[in-house]
Amino acid sequence: MPATREELMAYLDALGIRTSTIEHPAVFTVAESQSLRASIVGGKSKNLFLKDKKGRLFLLSAEDEAVLDLKRLHEKLGAQGRLSFASAGQLLEIWGVEPDSATPFGAINDREGRVTVVLDAKLIAHGVVNFHPLTNTATTAIASEDLLRFLSATGHEALTVAVSES
Repeated sequence: MPATREELMAYLDALGIRTSTIEHPAVFTVAESQSLRASIVGGKSKNLFLKDKKGRLFLLSAEDEAVLDLKRLHEKLGAQGRLSFASAGQLLEIWGVEPDSATPFGAINDREGRVTVVLDAKLIAHGVVNFHPLTNTATTAIASEDLLRFLSATGHEALTVAVSES
């Protein structure tokens, strides 16, 4: 059973990580989230759940307006062959979230360490970054260094890579 939002927040609390969460109507795309920009401080993200030719899985978090070249992205990540989107079933089974709710916080559910987390250097440079807390009806702000600490605690040593083309 995947962790709930409440369990995620309790886990972050146990790590001594402070966050700030705002509630909002469900958003399914970056475009839909534009109306929230004024109420969110820090880096805004888009998150892609990807797989390579050998079936390796990646969660990529980049700035919401970043331009990503999926035809060349595998070279920056050390993936085998071009990347494509992993299935909604894999996202739910391994990462514990529904489509349109992809987030690095899903690492809490990947106890086998099957997913490589990749953070765009431009996003992390904001100091404070924002992600859905396992559901797309809220956005949680977290300090970049605390996000890295959370990921490490879940067994996911994130790769920070300059992945955006813009």
